Amino acid sequence: MSLRPPSSTLPSAAAPAEPGRRQALRGAGALGAALALPALSLPAGALAQPAAALDTVRVVTGFPPGGTSDTLCRRVADRLRGSYARNAVVENRTGAGGQVAIDLMRAAPRDGSVILQTPASMLMIYPHIYRKLAYNPFEDISPVSLGCRFEFGFAVGPMVPASVRSIADFLAWCKANPAQANYGSPAAGSVPHFIGALLERASGVDLKHVAFRGTQPAILDMIGGQIAAVSGPVGEFTQHVAAGKCRVLATSAAQRSRFAPDVPTFSEQGFKDLVFREWFGFFLPGKPAPDITARANAALRAALAAPEVVDGLAIMGLEAASSTPDELRAQLKADHDRWGPIVKTIGFSADS
Repeated sequence: MSLRPPSSTLPSAAAPAEPGRRQALRGAGALGAALALPALSLPAGALAQPAAALDTVRVVTGFPPGGTSDTLCRRVADRLRGSYARNAVVENRTGAGGQVAIDLMRAAPRDGSVILQTPASMLMIYPHIYRKLAYNPFEDISPVSLGCRFEFGFAVGPMVPASVRSIADFLAWCKANPAQANYGSPAAGSVPHFIGALLERASGVDLKHVAFRGTQPAILDMIGGQIAAVSGPVGEFTQHVAAGKCRVLATSAAQRSRFAPDVPTFSEQGFKDLVFREWFGFFLPGKPAPDITARANAALRAALAAPEVVDGLAIMGLEAASSTPDELRAQLKADHDRWGPIVKTIGFSADS
């Protein structure tokens, strides 16, 4: 955007004075060009750097390389490099179902050089299932921006016969084969875990849950024949479905996923209460200064709007989305309050 001075601010001299005005304007142009010359001699990319540009920004995720969380971090980090900081690196701090990465933020610098990206599960559900959670999601980290939204899929691998094409088929098979009636998820106490738990509760069929450090390790065990099924972000299954190694039986949103349009939802298959979407968000440690939050928010929103980021996330079944810090804070509070009664209904405790 450019601003042009109102015409009334320009001199309204009579015709004989016109040459003098042209000369003054030429002089102003020459002065502007002269002032611009030193900037042209700066190193390439220097013009994009603010005066106090960070040397390195670390984008931290609690999940391993190759999955949706890692993909979002790497796509965004590529856009932060050079604009927000001279360098950007992704750190995969796995462990404790994503808790290790969040706990790390309690001791991280408050200067914007460390940004956490985490699924909502660790913030909206974990406070309800751990009596002594290592972090407080409303105090130890500060919302910056939403990152993306997505739905979940429930898939089966080669352990399950090819004749199983729906959730009803899967439940019937599990009932007939109780020793193999299991499913994996990216973490105990995550939304994918509870989708399986709610499915078990609604159907009356026993399903054993197996927790992994991320969805991809669970999928690898599923396509290797070690477990029967996996509940996880729908985009995590895309490459494996394309290769014919697994099939998705249901998705979890109110409408069919645009990333799996031929797969019916849980609701379509009779499980009306299994309607869930989730989000990934970006956070800073503690309570950073407002200008630091504002700068990080502006950089993240610009990154998430870049076509290559939007398209890259779509490959993984993620819908790029951004927000203000206050919008993300309100979303977290609403989802935290929604999941309290659900967790109570399921009766799960991570401490037991």
